[in-house]
Amino acid sequence: MTTGLLTPGASAPPEPAPGVAAGAQPRGGRLVRPLLLVLVVGVPAVLAAALACYQLGARSVWLDESATVAIASQHGAALWHAIAHDGGNMLIYYLLEHALIGAFGGATWVIRFPSVLATAATAAIAAGLGWRLFDASRRIALSAGLLTAVSLPLVFWGQNARGYALMVAFATGSFLALVVVLQAPADRPAPRAALLAYGAALLGSLYTGLDTVLVVAAQLLLLAAYPQRAREVVSMLVAVAVLSVPLLVLAANRGQGQLFWVPAPSPAVLSQALTTLTSAGLSPNFHETAVTTVVCIVTSALALAALLVAWREAPRPAPAPLRALLAPLRSPLALPAAWLLVPMLLALGAAFAGEPIELARTSVLLLPAVALLLARVLHDPALRHGWGFAAVALVLGLRLAVVLPIYGVSPEPWQAAARYVMAVGGPTGGAALSAGGRSGASAGDRACVAFYPQDGRMAFDYYVRSTPAAARLIPVLPSTPWSSVTPFVERYTVPSPTALGRIVARCPQLWLLASHEGQRGGTAASRHDLRRYHALVAALAARYRHVSLRRFGYAAPVLVRLFGR
Repeated sequence: MTTGLLTPGASAPPEPAPGVAAGAQPRGGRLVRPLLLVLVVGVPAVLAAALACYQLGARSVWLDESATVAIASQHGAALWHAIAHDGGNMLIYYLLEHALIGAFGGATWVIRFPSVLATAATAAIAAGLGWRLFDASRRIALSAGLLTAVSLPLVFWGQNARGYALMVAFATGSFLALVVVLQAPADRPAPRAALLAYGAALLGSLYTGLDTVLVVAAQLLLLAAYPQRAREVVSMLVAVAVLSVPLLVLAANRGQGQLFWVPAPSPAVLSQALTTLTSAGLSPNFHETAVTTVVCIVTSALALAALLVAWREAPRPAPAPLRALLAPLRSPLALPAAWLLVPMLLALGAAFAGEPIELARTSVLLLPAVALLLARVLHDPALRHGWGFAAVALVLGLRLAVVLPIYGVSPEPWQAAARYVMAVGGPTGGAALSAGGRSGASAGDRACVAFYPQDGRMAFDYYVRSTPAAARLIPVLPSTPWSSVTPFVERYTVPSPTALGRIVARCPQLWLLASHEGQRGGTAASRHDLRRYHALVAALAARYRHVSLRRFGYAAPVLVRLFGR
């Protein structure tokens, strides 16, 4: 059986394969104008870039973004040590940020701009996948790209100095390259450029996020229906595995300690994953609304309908049992269905088995698959064309209703917390203590600043180190000078009683800033960190007469305490 893609000038295969291998043939035998494909791919890319660029610097840098800046700002051995401390996760992304910061500085728009480009690329590639899978259908391809572009989780990560947007772009690109390989005529070798692009995209995604392993399982399942391509694709996967050995070594040396904060599966955790998967919200980063529920229900229903259509339209050759079993994988809808279901089931199984998997963030990898499923079912041949576009417009409108309110909202507002500390300052902040209380500091004294965990120092430092206020603030936990950009990732340390006594003796006023300090309902390590934090607060309260508390944000609140004599 030939499984080739008909290309201009190619002779028709004797037995065209269904599904992925059927390819995108020019309708009616006419060549599709390149401009049309450019528009179908370009419009979603431009929309995605516009949504990610809008108010790009308005949201405060949060803890993870500040870790990106601190790690990427290192040089030489210090840079490698900082990346290795993170288990190799986001290795390529940190190197990219290192080059950008070295060339253009650490402005907010600079550190976030790679994610903007990655999100635009994801929308374009999703449209290209729709074009390849569904017979060059302009309607499906354009709708898939637009639904990918208008997705709250992708917009959010597209405005973040983290590697998730780049990971999704690479993973989506690997699926497009794989489709090109599978669509090649069976009597010819797979296109070398497509094979290399597949390996490079997969390797890039793995070196940006280890969760990419989950989508590789989906790709292997699809490959089972195309044995004529198994040797070429598996050889490339072996090469990718060999090149990933350094990453595996880094991850193994790091272990699961870096994921101590990941909660076990619970109704709340599963709900967060579902809202992410349906692009209905991003809890707890943003508050859920009635529109969140509507989008979640509508998207879930449409995705289930698409899966039913995939099952209904799957070819059923007989009588060979193996061919009958693998035939559904040759349906055009098989790729997005496998892309959605296989990683989701593997992640759920691993999470319930006790592996620390952050389900909501893993779900971001599957969003282009959901967009492809929705685009196909909304443009079902049984529906009139106008109804399909109307339905897509309705879904896009609902998605925009949850995207627009997030602009400028900072669930973890370190910028506001830093401004508050700098405004209150040192001894002039006596009025910020208890009502009517007075600080025992003289006009020449300066205030000290401590962090729990010390991770918060990175976010605070991002906004303070280049300001005059830094001279009036003495860092004591950690005590590294403001002029030094240092990674303090996952340092849940507290001073010994002796060291705490020296800090108190030195500091008439002491700021204590805390965020991600631990969770009552979290893992054992998280609960232990929280108890240690409460003990530190109690010890300081026993040594200072006046204490004030300000709370900034809600997703991971920044708690700012000012202790004074």
